[in-house]
Amino acid sequence: MRAVLSSVCSPRCPPPCARPPAAVTLPLAQHEIEIRVRYAETDAMGYLHHSAYFVYFEMGRTEMLRAHGGDYRAMEAAGCFLVVVRLNCRYLKPARYDDLLRLRTTLTNVGAAKLEHAYELFRGDEQLTVANSTLACVDAQGRVQPIPARFRGQIAP
Repeated sequence: MRAVLSSVCSPRCPPPCARPPAAVTLPLAQHEIEIRVRYAETDAMGYLHHSAYFVYFEMGRTEMLRAHGGDYRAMEAAGCFLVVVRLNCRYLKPARYDDLLRLRTTLTNVGAAKLEHAYELFRGDEQLTVANSTLACVDAQGRVQPIPARFRGQIAP
């Protein structure tokens, strides 16, 4: 369910182009939220604590799902649980207490039983972090299961 776009070569390339087209992954869905850094989320130096970023990423995923008509509570009541199996973050610049941040969450891939997201956190136009995650769909016993069809449209419209 990955969208791919071929790149176009320069007009100076003789046909057929000697360079193979590059694949560009397009977002399946994208959503943004604003978050103000609260005092309790900072360390002794007044910087946003590294662990708070992961809470923000969860907020981004949850609000993206909600914006598409989804509801984690309803999914879990139906026996569909999305668990984080991988989460990476690269910290580029620090955020501080009372900063107003903008989190862009992008759904990059939907597999049979997994979701992949990318995250970008900004203060104004300044990028503070880049991150990505993989979530797996499991049942109440923790066994991997396909994402039920009734929820797929709420995840990737």
